[in-house]
Amino acid sequence: MATTVPAFSYAPSFAIKPPHTDANASSFIPPSSLSHPSSFSPLRRRRFTRAPVVAALAPSKGTLGSIRKSLNDFMSLNYWVVRDYYRLVSSVNSFEAHIQKLSDEQLTAKTEEFRRRLGRGETLGDIQAEAFAVVREAAWRKLGMRHFDVQIIGGAVLHDGSIAEMKTGEGKTLVSTLAAYLNALTGEGVHVVTVNDYLAQRDSEWMGSVHRFLGLSVGLIQKGMNAAERRSNYRCDITYTNNSELGFDYLRDNLAGNREDLVMRWPKPFHFAIVDEVDSVLIDEGRNPLLISGEASKDAARYPVAAKVAELLVQGTHYNVELKNESVELTEEGIALAEMALETNDLWDENDPWARFVMNALKAKEFYRRDVEYIVRDGKALIINELTGRVEEKRRWSEGIHQAVEAKEGLKIQADSVVVAQITYQSLFKLYPKLSGMTGTAKTEEREFLKMFQMPVIEVPTNLPNIRKDLPIQAFATARGKWEQVRREVEYMFRQGRPILVGTTSVENSELLAGLLWEWNIPHNVLNARPKYAAREAEIVAQAGRKHAITISTNMAGRGTDIILGGNPKMLAREIIEDSVIHLLTQQVPNVELASETVSRQVLPKIKVGSSSMAFLAKATLMAKYVSKSEGRNWTYQKAKSLITEAIQFSLSYSFEELEELANEDSEFYPLGPTVALAYVSVLKDCEEHCLHEGSEVKRLGGLHVIGTSLHESRRIDNQLRGRAGRQGDPGSTRFMVSLQDEMFQKFNFDTEWAVRLISKITNDEDMPIEGDAIVKQLLGLQINAEKFFFSIRKSLVEFDEVLEVQRKHVYDLRQLILTGDDESCSQHIFQYMQAVVDEIVFGNINPMKHPCTWSLSKLLKEYMTIGGKLLHESFGGITDDSLLTSLEQLNDAGSIDIVNFSLPNLPTPPNAFRGIRRKSSSLRRWLVICSDDLIENGKYRTTSNLLRKYLGDFLIASYLNVVEESGYEDKYVKEIERAVLLKTLDCFWRDHLVNMNRLSSAVNIRSFGHRNPLEEYKIDGCRFFISMLSATRRLTVEALLQHWSSPMESLELS
Repeated sequence: MATTVPAFSYAPSFAIKPPHTDANASSFIPPSSLSHPSSFSPLRRRRFTRAPVVAALAPSKGTLGSIRKSLNDFMSLNYWVVRDYYRLVSSVNSFEAHIQKLSDEQLTAKTEEFRRRLGRGETLGDIQAEAFAVVREAAWRKLGMRHFDVQIIGGAVLHDGSIAEMKTGEGKTLVSTLAAYLNALTGEGVHVVTVNDYLAQRDSEWMGSVHRFLGLSVGLIQKGMNAAERRSNYRCDITYTNNSELGFDYLRDNLAGNREDLVMRWPKPFHFAIVDEVDSVLIDEGRNPLLISGEASKDAARYPVAAKVAELLVQGTHYNVELKNESVELTEEGIALAEMALETNDLWDENDPWARFVMNALKAKEFYRRDVEYIVRDGKALIINELTGRVEEKRRWSEGIHQAVEAKEGLKIQADSVVVAQITYQSLFKLYPKLSGMTGTAKTEEREFLKMFQMPVIEVPTNLPNIRKDLPIQAFATARGKWEQVRREVEYMFRQGRPILVGTTSVENSELLAGLLWEWNIPHNVLNARPKYAAREAEIVAQAGRKHAITISTNMAGRGTDIILGGNPKMLAREIIEDSVIHLLTQQVPNVELASETVSRQVLPKIKVGSSSMAFLAKATLMAKYVSKSEGRNWTYQKAKSLITEAIQFSLSYSFEELEELANEDSEFYPLGPTVALAYVSVLKDCEEHCLHEGSEVKRLGGLHVIGTSLHESRRIDNQLRGRAGRQGDPGSTRFMVSLQDEMFQKFNFDTEWAVRLISKITNDEDMPIEGDAIVKQLLGLQINAEKFFFSIRKSLVEFDEVLEVQRKHVYDLRQLILTGDDESCSQHIFQYMQAVVDEIVFGNINPMKHPCTWSLSKLLKEYMTIGGKLLHESFGGITDDSLLTSLEQLNDAGSIDIVNFSLPNLPTPPNAFRGIRRKSSSLRRWLVICSDDLIENGKYRTTSNLLRKYLGDFLIASYLNVVEESGYEDKYVKEIERAVLLKTLDCFWRDHLVNMNRLSSAVNIRSFGHRNPLEEYKIDGCRFFISMLSATRRLTVEALLQHWSSPMESLELS
């Protein structure tokens, strides 16, 4: 399993110097040695200041471009929105001098003061500026980091329910503390959502220290936690979690059998969320549903057979492929051959269906490629996320695709499963009354965010100007020419000493380039989804900004990583400690290939460790030898790694002097932990000094150079890769190289002939790159068309999901009402169900416009007694349709009616179960609902119809109450049975409904051939399915309850 990236965004990431100071932005000062930054003044808005233009006879192209950009910035809406936020910044800064004078206790007490003010009627807007000033001061005291003015703007954007676009290294994690603290003051809970467990844990410990200092409780949701731990953490003021855990907790809560199993804050589990990397969660992952599956079906054996058939079929002869839509169409010859191979007369035979399996096998053959879309590990096909480059072990392709891939690879088939609960991330986050997000790349998707979530994207200015150079795109006629040019550019930059990050789109391409560099003996590191590389992800990224470092990476390094020029001192210090200690504690070695690492380390500058650090390292190694000898070197590799991690955490909690005391204590146990912590602190200082010096040298050389080897289908993903260079005002450069043989050009049928002809006119060398405005315009147009295409797909998926979203909300709200409501509420649900079942029977057999003699009274009686079973047979068994008709005629002629003790003339009187005020008022409320609803047409016999509904409903409910009372069971047990039956039947029919809706979404597309709108067809049929599902749920619930209490010994399984 791929390890996640450690804390690369450590303190220096947020120690961003204001434009008017000379402090080094990368230096980190321990909180204990800090003096307060009283010299800080509000940020000068240089980004928006128009520089004087010197008149010249022939202004340069660059000058004109700069003037044009300044004018565009000035005329943009974003400029004026950000300018308005500076009023809040001024207000926050005005509080700073006062807040600085408060003691720690007084600062913490501000939280209770704010809550009292909110209780007296003030709004969050009234206290926002002061609250932000309090968080800024708390962050300075606890973390040694002060929010800069642009970060205050970012916090305000989040609080306003918008998306803050902040460039790499601008301190998004620190920004989130502002909005999280302010909204947590209401006591309704705030969720800070990250993309993985590691980031959630890191942020809860790191930024959580600020919130805890201010008196707020901080929770953390992690994989493997039990229900009690989750419940406790969700009840905290601020809860850190990842999007997957959040979604599955919501689904599991809506499958819970009793209220004790609920973990979220019901009845209002959602209040305010801050989503990190919001574009990844809501757009890239937004269309992938979270699924909880039930029992498996029995079609697993068909997949290997279909895979063999797919091998026989030839593209172009037996089937045609559409790359853009990833669709396959069988030809007449293909159908004939498949039917002959499978010995069937019809692939689409309902009794022996093979079409779905054959089509999936062909899709697996053509579109799902090993080492591109998935890798095979431990006998499983694991999906590679194309946007992050990471393996997603929990995720499986739906609709039989994953099984088809397993069959293609000859793996064990995991049979199809039945979906019992599902929700998309888009639907999940729409449940929040207030939602915000932060990312480095969202502006290109602003239209989608506005349309789908009503969330504008605000570009927050950088603290320092971005001086990265984005070099022109180079296009090549052939892939061979592109890869050769990449190799040449890597070699050129390597000779200069600049660090290089090469972004590839797949595992396959990353290893292709790695092989090319090996041929030229160019040292490098590879980072992709393979375990041998992913296990070293933290180390590789820590080294990626060092002099001479070459990193070939899939999109794993494109998001959420912070490549620090000169290297990450914390990770480098950890590596030195691990190299010195781990091999003494364990004989196990990690299952990682280290060849590339060895060569890479040979060319990287050596880190000089001081004499004091050498002494501490010697002591740590000596102590490790003693521990190893005393325990027989039986430690696992993971246990040794954990000891290092704990020692590093230990070093953050104690001062250097305290660590020395602990290490020197006389004890029967060897103080290995404190000794390693001391060594780490000492080595860290040396690493910080080395990285600072090396970083300055790398900046002088030009900073990190990023090479993109293919354009993505979205400009946003390309911008993420570009954003790795030029962090926090550092120098850097980027270059994208594309081949006209790249998959995207083929997928979108891009006409590449014009480019090939252009190159052939210039030179006979097809490997010669072309660049310039014309090629950039063409490529940009292709990307925009691709974005529009995928936006239309996502839009269609969202529109289809909105139908299910409404239905899901109704079912889940009903379910929570049953689960968390009191006993009286549960009883009322059952009475409503019984009345609704009676109403359906009556509506299906009467016409209020016509005389009762035309009604289907015999059918009505038969259906009514079928519902009641033995319970009603004694009372209604001897009643004929003639006697019922006579009674209704008498009722129609009656002058007045006693509605409290109502009964149809000459028919059985309902059992006397409506004793007491509560039950009588319940009966009267049902009558008022019957009279006021519009379920029945106005007509001469409307009143008679309504009275028949009341009589039959009252009789059924009274009979039920009577038999329950006669059973002799306690009320508590009765309510448990009622609640269990209600939930069981609702879950059963909702599960079947999900299956039907998934099938319907596939089926309605065919109706477009008949010039019918698939979405409208889906809405109409989906609504019909839902109404039928609710009707069947009510009927089965009533039948099950009546049967249970009529024969409780025969129905024990329901309990």
